[in-house]
Amino acid sequence: MDLLSLVSQFILWSQGFAITWGYLGIFLVSIIGNATIFFPIPSFAVVFVLGAVLDPWLVGVVAGVGAAIGELTGYLLGRGGRELLKKRNRKWFTKAKRWSEKRGVFPVIIIFAATPIPYDIIGILCGVIKYNLKKFFLATLIGKIIINVLIAWAGSYSVAWVVQVFGWA
Repeated sequence: MDLLSLVSQFILWSQGFAITWGYLGIFLVSIIGNATIFFPIPSFAVVFVLGAVLDPWLVGVVAGVGAAIGELTGYLLGRGGRELLKKRNRKWFTKAKRWSEKRGVFPVIIIFAATPIPYDIIGILCGVIKYNLKKFFLATLIGKIIINVLIAWAGSYSVAWVVQVFGWA
């Protein structure tokens, strides 16, 4: 089974699961979709579709909370592998730590969390430099709620159009 068919099957399963379980389903799918490290599982597809069926504000917030919880896996991986990475990359580690202390990481985390780019590396780096877990979670939560609310509203406005254009109804 190739990666594309696996991702397609996950999307179909997660949409059915989320429709059956409602907001709890969206929450759980978002945790699972964001807990994977370096293997993208597009939980945003569920948020997009269900934004047209349920309240997009609530879909976005629930998905954002689930996504922020799921992203803790990257942070914990970085925290657990800190010593290994520190030994191999002492110079880089020192620079990253100094840069984060001087400039602040909180807004950077929000910005990266609020974009569709892969976020795992940010969590790993924050874990490696021992960035405060509560601050990391709060910044991730803010960013993930922003992007998921936008995706849910995009779905709210465009799913009917997409179905009509492709003749799926």
